[in-house]
Amino acid sequence: MQSEKEKMLAGALYNAADPELQADQACAARFMQDYNATPHDRQTARQALLAKHLGRVGSGCVIRPPVAVDYGSNLYLGDGVFLNFGCVLLDVCAIAIGDRTQIGPGVHIYAADHPRDAETRATGLEFGRPVTIGADVWIGGKAIILPGVTIGDGAVIGAGAVVTRDVAPHTRVGGNPARPL
Repeated sequence: MQSEKEKMLAGALYNAADPELQADQACAARFMQDYNATPHDRQTARQALLAKHLGRVGSGCVIRPPVAVDYGSNLYLGDGVFLNFGCVLLDVCAIAIGDRTQIGPGVHIYAADHPRDAETRATGLEFGRPVTIGADVWIGGKAIILPGVTIGDGAVIGAGAVVTRDVAPHTRVGGNPARPL
């Protein structure tokens, strides 16, 4: 029998009120509090917090606070990834971001999802779908990336775009919903 955490990571319906998941979220809350309060001139301390709490942090990554995560442990960053101020990453499933990807301020990336039918939603069950962002991607400020989306290498996501579907490599998209430009 799978634990609620195993179900969550597999993208199956799970109970977010599970004690193990609540403990993991409490750990993430402490990480966010510590990271977001660490002064700019203490980069070594910031990098240590990232390395301890995120699933993977490649060399040369920069995350400008404040940043918000559901767990942090399901966030995988390649080398040279840059996240500007105010990003939100709901990592109930894996969020993988490729090398040298640049993410603008206020970008939201959601792996978390909820059932569409009210009856199932009323039970409190949730699920997630992983998000994969390739290498050398540029995501403009305030863009939203929805659950289950894959963005190919070298793609450009316009500021304010709502990405509801996969984006092919080296494609420029914008708008709501995001469409090729």
